[in-house]
Amino acid sequence: MLFKNIGLVDENFEYKENMFVGTVGNIIAYIDSKEPENAELYGEVYDGNAKVLMPGFYNAHGHSPMVPMRGYAENLVLQDWLDKYILPFEDQLYDEGVFWTTLLANAESLRYGIVSTTEMYYFVDAMARAYTTSGMKATLGRSVVNFGEPVEESYRLKEMTEAIEMYHGWADGRILTACDLHAEYTNDEAMIRKVAELAKHYDVGCQVHCAETEHEVEGCIKRHGMTPVEFFNECGLFDQPTNAAHCIWLTDNDIQILKDKNVTVTSCPSSNLKLSDGICDVNKLYEAGINVAIGTDSVASNNSLNFLEEVKLFALLGKLKGGADKMPTNKILYSATRAGALAQGRKDCGLVKEGYKADLIVIDMDVPNMKPVHSVLNNLIYSADGKDVCLTMVDGQVLYQDGEYKTIDIEKVMAVSEQVKDKMLDGVRAAQGK
Repeated sequence: MLFKNIGLVDENFEYKENMFVGTVGNIIAYIDSKEPENAELYGEVYDGNAKVLMPGFYNAHGHSPMVPMRGYAENLVLQDWLDKYILPFEDQLYDEGVFWTTLLANAESLRYGIVSTTEMYYFVDAMARAYTTSGMKATLGRSVVNFGEPVEESYRLKEMTEAIEMYHGWADGRILTACDLHAEYTNDEAMIRKVAELAKHYDVGCQVHCAETEHEVEGCIKRHGMTPVEFFNECGLFDQPTNAAHCIWLTDNDIQILKDKNVTVTSCPSSNLKLSDGICDVNKLYEAGINVAIGTDSVASNNSLNFLEEVKLFALLGKLKGGADKMPTNKILYSATRAGALAQGRKDCGLVKEGYKADLIVIDMDVPNMKPVHSVLNNLIYSADGKDVCLTMVDGQVLYQDGEYKTIDIEKVMAVSEQVKDKMLDGVRAAQGK
């Protein structure tokens, strides 16, 4: 595809007007202010008048199969939310239901410009099928928990390793895998050390919930005499590239460890506010030189995958914590795109740059909420809405454009997902004798 006369958020996250960007196969092959001489090589021409082309969003922490729980458990703190509502609902999950609801999350993601999601969940086979069907990218991990069971007997650990062996590099590299540890408070030391060992063995990254609540940190100190960050580091978890989600309750020493170990921190602002967990101090992390990405968490604790909404909240909370003069636009947009790609180990993704993968989105500027324009970059962060995304491309393939899904039967997916929700809810009621 050849995008012509289009605004561009370039590889330095600066704005350029009236650019030409051409894709060949899954690669960005041409970027210039002049039309290429061999324009026919790029195929279909896309008129970019009053539109902006930028890297697609990388959702660096999500739980897509939790879609049936959207709006199900509200006005609760994290532990009550989990124990009383979410865990009983999750007990009713089943393979085919996870396929359809993950596909629904994929559709919502593409509508809002998300090209890839870092997943932490289970039913990895069903998730892999959904992502292969939609054409999106993902890093999939089978989340493990362990409360003293012999590690060698853990079926969760077995499923995690089987997923890595089966799906790492799947679908022409669109699907990657990771060793996913749910959290410190849901695992014993033996399991944490085993997950670290397996990550090294398979040479994949890790993902973990970390320092999400004050209660979690206090409990870890009581159990181990260390913060979660210190404990994970002691157990070797950070010896492989790690994506640590949330990281709200950090000490200065925690931040130094995260920096020294090149850990990515993924902030999930909507979820953390809704569950009253706290606010990630992004500016401190930026100042320390830590790679900071953005995640939606699940729609059970966020209710939406509207990524531009997440970006705006990320920016505003950063200013609240650090001051109105903080959170420059280039860093915010980097966190929404390139930082998440790097967190997945995708070094050739997340930038509009020749030779990089063509994971691109187009945003419509010819809408009332984007007028007038003093700064396109400021408008993208503070004025744009997810519904202003009019095209989402992954690996050079247009998957969503102007209300049309190219790979997803959206009516069927929505209808079946509703049936899945009803079936799971009936199961919860039956289990509770209601």
